[in-house]
Amino acid sequence: MLSKHFTKMCAGLALLLGTGSVLADNGVTENRILLGQSAALSGPASALGTAMRDGALAYFDAVNAAGGVGGRQIVLTTLDDGYDPARAGPNTATLVDKERVFALFGYVGTPTSNAAQAWVEKGGVPFFAPMTGAESFRTPFNKNVFNIRNGYLEETEKIVEHLEAMGVKKVAVLYQNDAYGKSGLDGVTQALKKRNLDVMATAAVERNSVDVAAAVAKLKAAQPRAVVMISAYKSSAAFIRAMRKNNDHVPFFWNVSFVGSRALADELGPEASGVMISQVMPSPLDETLSIVKEYRKLYLNKPGREADYASLEGFIAAKVFVEGLRHVKGEPTRKNLIHALETMGAYNLGGYTVKFAPGNHNGSNYVDLSIITRSGRIQY
Repeated sequence: MLSKHFTKMCAGLALLLGTGSVLADNGVTENRILLGQSAALSGPASALGTAMRDGALAYFDAVNAAGGVGGRQIVLTTLDDGYDPARAGPNTATLVDKERVFALFGYVGTPTSNAAQAWVEKGGVPFFAPMTGAESFRTPFNKNVFNIRNGYLEETEKIVEHLEAMGVKKVAVLYQNDAYGKSGLDGVTQALKKRNLDVMATAAVERNSVDVAAAVAKLKAAQPRAVVMISAYKSSAAFIRAMRKNNDHVPFFWNVSFVGSRALADELGPEASGVMISQVMPSPLDETLSIVKEYRKLYLNKPGREADYASLEGFIAAKVFVEGLRHVKGEPTRKNLIHALETMGAYNLGGYTVKFAPGNHNGSNYVDLSIITRSGRIQY
C-alpha cells in the first residue's frame, strides 16, 4: 500500500509538471529569462565590451519596462574577462553550470568566444550574436550559433576590392597573434590571391599589448602602400602613431570592424584622420534609419554616452533576440528558440535586416567602408 507521504509527493510532482516548471529550460522561470555574457569590462578592449553590454541593456530595459516578453523580464548577467580567453572559459562555466543561463549572448572577441565553444557544444546552449567575424563561428554550420554580423572574410574582401580600385598592390598585414588576428590575415590572403597577389609582409602583436616596435620596424622596412590591421584599438593606435612618426613613407591604414571605430578615433585623436575601417553595422549617426533613431533615443538617455558601432551592435543583437523570443510557440525552451529564429523570416529592423534559416545562421551580409575625418567623425 502506498504511503500518504509518497502519494503527496506524486501529486506535487504532477502539479509542477502541469505548470511546466519542471520542464522549463535552464534560465527560464515564471517571471524572467536569464542570459549570460562574458566580455571585456576592463583592460585594453574594455571600450568594446562595455559598449556591447550597455547597448544590449538599453533595449532589454525598454522591453522590461513594457512588461517583458510573455510577462518575463530579460536579465543579462555579464562577467568581465578582460579580453582574455583564460578568464572567458571559467566565466562561461560559471554562467552555464552555476548560474544556469538560458543562452549565451554578446560575447566580445574571437579568442574569448572560442573559450565558450565547449559549453555551447556540450550543453546545447544557444550562442547568440558574438562580436566576431571569425569563420570558425560560421563554417562548419553549428545549430547553436547565431551571427547577426558579417564575417572577416567579407570585410577583408571589401577592403582589398577597394585597394584594387585604388591601384594598390603592395599590401602588408599587422595581425594580433591569436585566433582573431589569424582569421583576418587569412581573409586578406584569400582576397589578394583572387587577384593573383600576395601579402608582401606580415607582423604580429600580442593580444592586450601595445609593444609594436618590432612590427613597426619590419613593416616600415617593407614599404607597403597599405597596411591592413587585424588587432584591437590600443595596439592599432600605437602602431599607426609609430608608423607616422617622422612622416617617412606613410601607407594607407585599414582596420576591420572589431577594432572599435570610436575607441580607435578617441585613442589616436588628430592622428586618426584618414584611417579607414570596414563596418558591419550601419552608421550610429544616421538618423534617417529607424533602427538608429530608436537606438539613439534609448541609448543616449544616460549622461556621458556617445553613439558608437559597438553599442549599436549590442542594441541590434538584443532586438533580434527579443524578436526571436516573441516568435516562440509554446514555452521558451532552447529548442523552441532555435526553431523560432530559423523560421521567423527576414527581420527588417529599419535599415538593417537579419535573416536566419535552417542550415544557415549567418544573419547578415552587410559590409561597408568608412574613414575617420579630421574632426574625428566616422564617415561612410
